[in-house]
Amino acid sequence: MRWNVPTDVQRAKAPRVIAVANQKGGVGKTTTAINLGTALAAIKQKVAIIDLDPQGNASTGLGVPPAKRTLTSYDVLVGGDSLKSAMVPTVVPGLSIVPSDELLSGAELELADDQRRSYRLKRAIDQSMQALGPDAAALDYILIDCPPSLNVLTVNSLTAADAILVPLQCEFFALEGLSQLLKTIDRVRGHLNSRLDIQGVVLTMYDSRNNLSAEVAADVREHFGDKVYKTVIPRNVRVSEAPSVGKPVLLYDLQCSGSQAYISLAKEIVQQERKRRREEQGEVA
Repeated sequence: MRWNVPTDVQRAKAPRVIAVANQKGGVGKTTTAINLGTALAAIKQKVAIIDLDPQGNASTGLGVPPAKRTLTSYDVLVGGDSLKSAMVPTVVPGLSIVPSDELLSGAELELADDQRRSYRLKRAIDQSMQALGPDAAALDYILIDCPPSLNVLTVNSLTAADAILVPLQCEFFALEGLSQLLKTIDRVRGHLNSRLDIQGVVLTMYDSRNNLSAEVAADVREHFGDKVYKTVIPRNVRVSEAPSVGKPVLLYDLQCSGSQAYISLAKEIVQQERKRRREEQGEVA
């Protein structure tokens, strides 16, 4: 089978594809995908989220109930439907989502005989960008919400992504979990996606009253330097409450510390992307 891969010029105009991933659960991965996507949209970026977790929490947290999930990421990954056909608007202007449901949990078994199963999502994204043509440039970011495990879904995400954003909870075992993820990234680079980069590490659930949070943050910054964002996401009850009403925290309580942190993170990422593009254009010139 011949695969159509975008040229460098096409890719430069395409959205930045970022996998929000961590093999460890409970680190704020889906919360980060939802609220970072919302914050990027709030600062005039066009964003799509691909919910690739069978739990479908990103879909619920953005106000897309099961009844409105006519086509899902399962249909894209297994059934071959287009991203555009599965994408639905959310409660946030400028932010759309490819929703998920429990059918996605069977993807690993259903794709077991496909030798190219790791490239399913990449193919869907590439074909979608080609079909959109010049309109593809209207989308700035695609965020992929990955499941908290290393399976065919996570591998598809890392194969399709330009970079990986790692939410890291400020707790004792944080660095241990991160070292496992880095090994996975190296394997993907070596066999499936040589261009995969680390977009950055974002510290989540930071508690300024807890010495452990400060110690973990210092350790992570010592190991990864400027790959760790200056913005930290605080432990904040409003962030935890927001999904219960199907809203990102920025719509639930814009003034809370969690909302302000995600806006700050979004600004950092946009500045990071502008710098990266300038450097790439300099290299081309």
